[in-house]
Amino acid sequence: MTLVEIAKSGDFSFIQQISDSKLSGYVHSTFNRTFNIHCLENGELYTIACREMDNGPNTLIIDVDRFDEMDIKVNDTVHFENKILSVENKIAITLEQVESWKPVLPIYPKDTEIIKTRLTKMKHYINILGKGGGMKKNKISRGPFDVEMSKMLNERTNLLLNALRNNEMSKALQHAVSLIGLGPGLTPSGDDFLVGLFTIFNIRNSPRFSHQSFCEDVVEKAKALTNDISYMALKKASVGKVRESIIRLVDSLFYGKEEELFFSLNQVINIGSSSGTDIALGLVSGLEANINQEGNYGSKSFN
Repeated sequence: MTLVEIAKSGDFSFIQQISDSKLSGYVHSTFNRTFNIHCLENGELYTIACREMDNGPNTLIIDVDRFDEMDIKVNDTVHFENKILSVENKIAITLEQVESWKPVLPIYPKDTEIIKTRLTKMKHYINILGKGGGMKKNKISRGPFDVEMSKMLNERTNLLLNALRNNEMSKALQHAVSLIGLGPGLTPSGDDFLVGLFTIFNIRNSPRFSHQSFCEDVVEKAKALTNDISYMALKKASVGKVRESIIRLVDSLFYGKEEELFFSLNQVINIGSSSGTDIALGLVSGLEANINQEGNYGSKSFN
């Protein structure tokens, strides 16, 4: 018997595709709280997530706790038609009551003094409560492989940031590409860091917005260097489309109260194992690159 589930919210463009097009695909990957669909028509990945997840690009949130008891398997066929997304005869997701969400980043503030102050506090918070193992070093080494991986991440990140400080964009491209696929996790740490960095490059009115094409240049070289899930996150972030929790963090840093900043930062840090910390450090580095371009602030290594 097919389960019928109600979509609570979702990416506006994903909802439009289901509503306006007859598309097909298959289940690409499954997890306890999400499963991913590969669309045959455009080659993109789309995510179905449980209610505790936040909105994101190409994502639909449905009113369930978990997916591990639904018997959804890799390669199950998927159809999108008449505002219903069906996975074989296992689950049908209706969009009749769905709330649309759009990934819109805030505009860069005119007064950047508050950014400088809050950025210092944000870095201190990440240093204390951020999760190690990726861009942030583990306090206790887990062995020579982890030591070497941490060293590579640190060296390549600092080369990238130095190139950005000097506006050497061709070198920056080279060093950014060297981070793709590097590090632990389903979405490697180097990729997560770049998602955060790309987010800041896509903020309108920011000093680095004029270099937004740098992000897309990196992604052009990324397809063969990382896995499909991480590549899709990079591709979306390169044009400013990121998860709701990341957007909320940037907005609270620019315009919210201090307690809102730390609440939002904690939400991001709790993404994945070290992914959230890696993303947050990418945001920090992007913001420092913006302020540095204004001639007021220099970026420093976070390791």
